[in-house]
Amino acid sequence: MIHSATHGHQEPDLYGLLYGFLFRPGEPGREIDSAEALERLLAPHEPDEFIWLHLSLAHAACERWMKSNLDLPDTFFETLREGSRSTRIEHIDAALLAVVNDVVFNFGMVSSDVSTLWVCARSRLLVSARLQPLHSVDKLRFSVKQGELFRSPIELLVHLLRDQGDLLTQIVRETSLNVDRIEDQLLSLRLSDNRAELSAMRRVLVRLQRLLALEPGSLLRLLNRPPEWLQEQDVRQLRAATEEFTLIISDLTALGERIKLLQEEIAAKLNEQSNRTLFTLTMVTVLALPINIIAGFFGMNVGGVPLAEDAHGFWVLVALVATFTVLVGRWAFRKRGDY
Repeated sequence: MIHSATHGHQEPDLYGLLYGFLFRPGEPGREIDSAEALERLLAPHEPDEFIWLHLSLAHAACERWMKSNLDLPDTFFETLREGSRSTRIEHIDAALLAVVNDVVFNFGMVSSDVSTLWVCARSRLLVSARLQPLHSVDKLRFSVKQGELFRSPIELLVHLLRDQGDLLTQIVRETSLNVDRIEDQLLSLRLSDNRAELSAMRRVLVRLQRLLALEPGSLLRLLNRPPEWLQEQDVRQLRAATEEFTLIISDLTALGERIKLLQEEIAAKLNEQSNRTLFTLTMVTVLALPINIIAGFFGMNVGGVPLAEDAHGFWVLVALVATFTVLVGRWAFRKRGDY
């Protein structure tokens, strides 16, 4: 296998294996290839050792190799084909099946694109498969490469959920800063074109909430009836990780509601500005109405125009127009006060 030193992306081997790690009690994970992984699964050197295999489903031979060499339940492969993206963790056929939606890895940047990771865990094996590079999986691999100790496949899965929670926390924090900035502009009456930005942020949050939230029913069934090989410590860690993840999803929901309220406030402010502008234009039209009417009458090319021979006729008309304008203006402002 060829590993990129720049961004941590790997080229799959002949069977789609991106990387594999062998874990022994009290030792950090050691990277292995597909041949050594199969050898260890057939004849483990130590009873408590386990293996993590991460594969790319984009490779044509990946699914066929998993079916031929790994003892995985048929439900796992059915889940791969059905394309269900609902995040869940289930106990099926003496194995733990997890469908986890994660943020796509984008060269160290936080992306809003979401892809799916399929995970199957047994007592001595953890298999994860994906179509696109995922951020949380990359963080988990980095932790393993840094020498962090793991004692079971479930501890790896719990670490993955916590990494995903950390990423969501980062997204919530960055979005909150942007919302604070827009809210400050609203309070200082410096409204700019922020509605499109708020709409984009809200769409991202709703999408992440819909795809990343765990199904409570599947998790409850798992915690009430865990597999026999699952240790009590694993169950406690899994419960703690899912509770923490649920709190983060709640923060995500609360931030979405805050953005919704801010959108409504901005819409109300803009509507108020539009009404004020419309009233100003109406007032200009109303105040110009008397002089337009009088000018229309006196501009007619007919005989008998009044005050035509009067020396003070101009000033009489000015006084008449001014009086009508003041009366109409008072009436218009009084009507505005009534509303």
